[in-house]
Amino acid sequence: MAFPLLAGPFAPWVFTGNMTANLMRNVWSYMIIFCGHFPADVQQFSIEETKAESRGQWYFRQVLGSANLTGGKLFHILSGNLSFQIEHHLFPDLPSNRLPQIAVRVREVCDKYDLPYTISSLARQYFLVLRTIHKLALPDRFLVATSDDAPETASERKFLAGPNSAATRGGRMAGLRTALRARTSKGRY
Repeated sequence: MAFPLLAGPFAPWVFTGNMTANLMRNVWSYMIIFCGHFPADVQQFSIEETKAESRGQWYFRQVLGSANLTGGKLFHILSGNLSFQIEHHLFPDLPSNRLPQIAVRVREVCDKYDLPYTISSLARQYFLVLRTIHKLALPDRFLVATSDDAPETASERKFLAGPNSAATRGGRMAGLRTALRARTSKGRY
């Protein structure tokens, strides 16, 4: 607060500039963080679901519980490469400048095992975040689906019962991404 006073007669302009820069930085950080954690396609997990998970389950949860943002090199630099939120969650100790390189390999693994890899533009993700927040602010009677099936509160419990629980396709077990698409196409989502 006292720093602008060092500018003497320019203190009001320095103070205004500092406040504007802080506001812009906070809004930008909020958008990047929320868009990496709360769009509709990202799964939510309760504390009970995570208590006894294996190491593999932890990695699986990191992929399902976060989302990446598309953009150019400058966009990724300005976001501190947190636009690669999935990789950041999988490898929290990896320097952020390496996240784009590892993203290619993580996506290949997700494709190989038919796992969802949530990625979209900042504008689309932000729209989905706002939609989710606004829907969850409403009483439950306004939600179209149950808390397990609604995209706002998606969880793996939606696969515990019913015809899609095994998600088989042509005698071969399909992955989670295929099962999610099948549920979406049947209007259950």
